[in-house]
Amino acid sequence: MKRLLLLCALLLPALPLHAESQPSPQLLETLEKNAGSVRTISSDFVQEKHLSMFKNPMTSKGRLYFARPDQLRWELTAPVASGFVLKGDRGRRWHERTGRTENFQISQEPIMKLVSEQLFAWARSDFAWIKKEYRVTVLQESPALLRLEPRSAATASFLHHLLVGFSADGRYVKSVELHEKDGDFTRIRFQNTVVNKALPADIF
Repeated sequence: MKRLLLLCALLLPALPLHAESQPSPQLLETLEKNAGSVRTISSDFVQEKHLSMFKNPMTSKGRLYFARPDQLRWELTAPVASGFVLKGDRGRRWHERTGRTENFQISQEPIMKLVSEQLFAWARSDFAWIKKEYRVTVLQESPALLRLEPRSAATASFLHHLLVGFSADGRYVKSVELHEKDGDFTRIRFQNTVVNKALPADIF
């Protein structure tokens, strides 16, 4: 569950790094405006978990689908298939090892409610919500690279900071790093991202 929380605490080259600075209102407004033109996203991703107890990172692959306003599918395809779908206040999750699929109401599951809030905030680039939850620092303006530190003690108890990188056009998150307090971190790199292509209705 901790990993799921880290994921949702999320639920993100050409220019040299700038000195760290507070985000300009214009930068965040531009990112939010650009993301506002996005109706759907489909993307592959590679997730690497760098854990101090292992010499090599643990790698898994998966797919992400998002459709405004409130539909999202996050699935791992290898090495073990698992995932969940969020649609309005309803959800469905599955895991290959157990062979189980179960439906749930997001409002009745505090953890999944937190997951959905975080993932949708990032998918929509909802910076009003993000700034309420995190202290935001700009590491690079173009493409945007942000560092976020949690404001709440509860989140800070397991998450030290996030690094979120955006695509060159600022319409979607390109990479996310979730750094834990003990030095372990998870890196998610999104690849083959397609924006505003019609998605099959039964995917959610």
